Amino acid sequence: MPFPFFGDDKSTIARLLGTLPQQGRLEWIGLRPGRREPLQAVLTAEAETDRHLQGDHARPKPGGKRQVTLIQQEHLGAVAGYLGLSEPVAPARLRRNLVVSGLNLLALKNRRIRIGEQVVLEITGECHPCSRMEEELGPGGYNAMRGHGGLTARILTGGTLTVGDVVRVIATDE
Repeated sequence: MPFPFFGDDKSTIARLLGTLPQQGRLEWIGLRPGRREPLQAVLTAEAETDRHLQGDHARPKPGGKRQVTLIQQEHLGAVAGYLGLSEPVAPARLRRNLVVSGLNLLALKNRRIRIGEQVVLEITGECHPCSRMEEELGPGGYNAMRGHGGLTARILTGGTLTVGDVVRVIATDE
């Protein structure tokens, strides 16, 4: 009898894609009050369905794929390590809206997550670093962020986000 995770049928890949930690935690929320202004850390934020986070200057069009940005908390230390820093990089410096721990966000591309009881996000793609990372983190900042820039998401169901909320992967059959 073959080992259940090996084989070449598509159901094996589907099983593998479904085996990831199903729960994480919202660790930090940041809003950008204006273009090129520092992010402001907040304890709660309102996510508007198919729009943006209230108080964030970004005004994506309805249906846009970059209504909110996320990064893994675990990557803050990795980026610092690439830069030779002894402490994890502060989330506000990386200009992402939400910091999540306990989930491999890259494994969630094209999946949906629920944050707290109300908010549902659809992970739409990678949030690649920009040249601002050189300004913010110094020489090598752009390359330190490559592969660690986080993800973009669309807000499918709005509501209140609160630091400490549980982040759950929504099963594909829900």
